Amino acid sequence: MGTQRGTEMAEADRNRDRADVPSGDELTALLHHADAEVLLALLDNPLLEETQLCILLERKNLPGEILEEVARRKPLLKSYRVKKALAFHPRTPRLVTLRLLRDLYLMDVVQLTLLPGIPTELKRNAEDQLTSRLPQLPLGQKITLARRGPARLAGALLAEGHAQIMTIVLDNAYLTEAQVLKVLSRENIPPGVVRAISQHRKWSISYNVRLALVRHPLSPLATVLAYLPELTVSDLNDLASPGIVSESLRKYLQAEVRRRIRAGEKSARKEDTAGAPSASKQD
Repeated sequence: MGTQRGTEMAEADRNRDRADVPSGDELTALLHHADAEVLLALLDNPLLEETQLCILLERKNLPGEILEEVARRKPLLKSYRVKKALAFHPRTPRLVTLRLLRDLYLMDVVQLTLLPGIPTELKRNAEDQLTSRLPQLPLGQKITLARRGPARLAGALLAEGHAQIMTIVLDNAYLTEAQVLKVLSRENIPPGVVRAISQHRKWSISYNVRLALVRHPLSPLATVLAYLPELTVSDLNDLASPGIVSESLRKYLQAEVRRRIRAGEKSARKEDTAGAPSASKQD
């Protein structure tokens, strides 16, 4: 057993020595080696090319120490491809990825936020960075982001209220009800945003969105009145509390509550009347 271990150690030493000097096919073959020390030696090889380093960084089982070492070597990070491969690797230390975020192209940051299993903190930081860039972006890039951006970015674009963007961003597959409600919780959004949401085929049929639209001061009265029959009496009473909506709308809400109560009483009387003859026949 000691002989076998000695043989394995000797083989590892030979591989490390080979990693310092190989080129061509031999170097490429070592990119898939399991020994971390061999891979570290490869990083010292002056013949290691950008393409080969990127192939190495594509290995999902790459030891964390290799990723950390690549991140420490500034000459290697002069390559954008290396930076991106390092940022996208699932085993790259969180702080390294956070540092690399500011150097990534806009759409690469978007792609990073949509990766399955991305840590919450990293995703939030990436989304914050995207949102902070919005004011400086040309309309064409905003339209692209409206189609493909993550939920928080889509919400920020919706709140801006650009006529050319609203329909596109409301169709964004990543936009969530929570983000739409967040936008509607703000009173100082452009009126077109409220109108676009109220007319959208998906969001206009959401109960919670309708409730938020009724509450919003910029919602068209005709739209609000159309929603009232579908709201629960409990929600109508809450909305009719002082200070929630305008006084004129509050009167409509109170009238709808009274109508529901009368309709309920009328329905109850009909049921009593319909049940009375049955009782007589049983007697």
